[in-house]
Amino acid sequence: MNTDITPPWGTDWKPAPPPVPSEPRGPGNPSWVPGGPSPNPSGRPAGIPDRRLLATQQMLDEMRNIVAVLIGKALEGDSNSAAILMAKCLPSIKAQAEKVNFEFDATAPISDQVAAVLDGVAQGQLAPDVARLIIDSIKSLADVRATEELAARIEALEEASDARR
Repeated sequence: MNTDITPPWGTDWKPAPPPVPSEPRGPGNPSWVPGGPSPNPSGRPAGIPDRRLLATQQMLDEMRNIVAVLIGKALEGDSNSAAILMAKCLPSIKAQAEKVNFEFDATAPISDQVAAVLDGVAQGQLAPDVARLIIDSIKSLADVRATEELAARIEALEEASDARR
């Protein structure tokens, strides 16, 4: 058994030296100095790199090989490999509604507007999902108009109340 295995990051790797502090500071410990002795002496020893960082670096180094293996398996018919490739390599396709053209009077009462949309669906001019979007938009606009009208009425009442005083 060979115990002289070279680590993937090489043998000449050394961590960057800590910055030289200009003044002591630290949360809750004014005597702690960044780069000085650790407030957690039983923590990870200096010079030992984070395993997650090493694993990520190794994955990045082997990325071309990993993708090549996934492509090979996908071409052999492995649906999981194909799904991974499709999800990670191709942009997702978003649904887009088609433009529609039908008779619509935006100044009509709200119930007439909704009835016009439903007539468009019945005549095949609108898809039901598009009609739903239009009706939701009509409802939102009606809510905004009602809020504006209520604000105007409150303002008129306040002016009338101030005029009586």
